[in-house]
Amino acid sequence: MEIWLKQGREELRLPVLPSSYELNYSQKNTEVNITNFGTVNLIGNRNLATAELEAFFPNKNYNFIQYKGFPKPNICVEMIKKWMQAPVRYIVTGAKINLLMTIEEFTYSEQDGSGDIYYTLSLKEYRVSKAIPQKRQPDKTSKKINKVAAQRETKKVSSTTYTVKPGDSLSIIAKRLTGSANNWRAIYNQNKSVVGGNPNKISVGQKLVIKV
Repeated sequence: MEIWLKQGREELRLPVLPSSYELNYSQKNTEVNITNFGTVNLIGNRNLATAELEAFFPNKNYNFIQYKGFPKPNICVEMIKKWMQAPVRYIVTGAKINLLMTIEEFTYSEQDGSGDIYYTLSLKEYRVSKAIPQKRQPDKTSKKINKVAAQRETKKVSSTTYTVKPGDSLSIIAKRLTGSANNWRAIYNQNKSVVGGNPNKISVGQKLVIKV
């Protein structure tokens, strides 16, 4: 078994394995008392997983060290202190543990004259939130015409004067001149002084100036 901590291109394999490792999962369940039935347990969302490690960074090559060429204790300490500013990858080979975690607490001390540094490391799972994009509300005061991809029957318009004909509506005019009926509001806002207060009531013969 190997235990690794990684952040970016930096990584540290623990030279001395802890006597044990602990990974804790829990749920935010809620007990509810229902009349004439009793208590039920409602399953909630999962809490963040936590892990605890306790071992030491050796100052010399003991016969139980996991590998040769391990970093000096002070280098390990400074590395972990720096890693507290961002998530690290916590890996335990053979146990299928590979989690992105934050270092919540790091306690270390030198207990004898050997130069070994004993430490306790507390980790908490780091989950990247997926923000749900908010649906954009239409701007009811905008005069901007939204251009659409050119199609065979779509006319390219930069600025024109249109005379309202029988059977016309602003959405029909918008579709005919800009390629999208959704531009009716922009046309209305550009010609509010001509159309009046009700965009659903346009009159034959009104001249609308449409600017793209």
